[in-house]
Amino acid sequence: MASDVKYQTFGAGTVPDGGPAAGILAPPAAGAQQGYISPQQPQIQASGMQPVVAPSGAPAPLGQIQWMPHPQAVPGCPPGLEYLTQVDQLLVHQQVELFEVVTDIETQNRYQVKNSLGQQIYFAHEESEFCERICCGPRRGFTMHVTDNMNQEVLRISRELKICGGCCWCANADCCAMDIAVEAPVGNVIGYVRQAQSWWYPNFDLLNVAKEPVLKILGPFWFCQNVCCTGDIDFNVMNEDSNIEVGKLSKQWGGFVKEAFTKADNFNVNFPLDLSVDMKACLLGAVFLIDFMYFERKKDTNERHH
Repeated sequence: MASDVKYQTFGAGTVPDGGPAAGILAPPAAGAQQGYISPQQPQIQASGMQPVVAPSGAPAPLGQIQWMPHPQAVPGCPPGLEYLTQVDQLLVHQQVELFEVVTDIETQNRYQVKNSLGQQIYFAHEESEFCERICCGPRRGFTMHVTDNMNQEVLRISRELKICGGCCWCANADCCAMDIAVEAPVGNVIGYVRQAQSWWYPNFDLLNVAKEPVLKILGPFWFCQNVCCTGDIDFNVMNEDSNIEVGKLSKQWGGFVKEAFTKADNFNVNFPLDLSVDMKACLLGAVFLIDFMYFERKKDTNERHH
């Protein structure tokens, strides 16, 4: 009964040494098994109860993380992706890395993934090589570990390093096209996002496990964000034939200070509620790919040109 339900929230704060904010469960350390609780992240109570959040729609106390309640298991759905069956919108918030702001040394990206109510669903943490981050910048290869509120890795998104990749004119060649593979559970590929050839605008294909196109993402011909251009930058999610819009991926304006002095970006993704969880997971992967390709460059002028 409702009177028997206990609610637990985690306090906010910043963990030293580049760890995730307190209240956000970090991905397992290198060599650790899934479910490993690192010393830098909050511990689950000894009773073994899972973190539970306030009822849907209830505001979270100031400075505390509100988690989306764990849904029932769904037959045929990869473990941990049950959350995606209940949402038609994802909010992806990149965390500000103070060390990167102060030193201008590229650090590994971290993101919070929330539903439309602001309840956190996942935490995403980049794993990449230091030399690639310094020498290759946003073209670097990476593995994005996506964990749930119990620190279980439910999704893995990976991209290989491509020195010459990213040019839309030659994206029909494998050596030029930027792409990612999406795994759920880890080791089981469920889809891909691949840059498609285009002369004028960002163009991506969302592919199923057989590498057959299911959806497309079409970006604007030209875009910028600065103190004079504060609108969102929209990438339209289209059906396979590119004639029906089924969703939208938007890079949101974060305010002048954040946009001018950090690389932390906010994204909003809308899609049909009945879209397969595989394609929803691929759309989440597309956020990371688009962020790296177009919004991770040094913000000298705070403008973005395709």
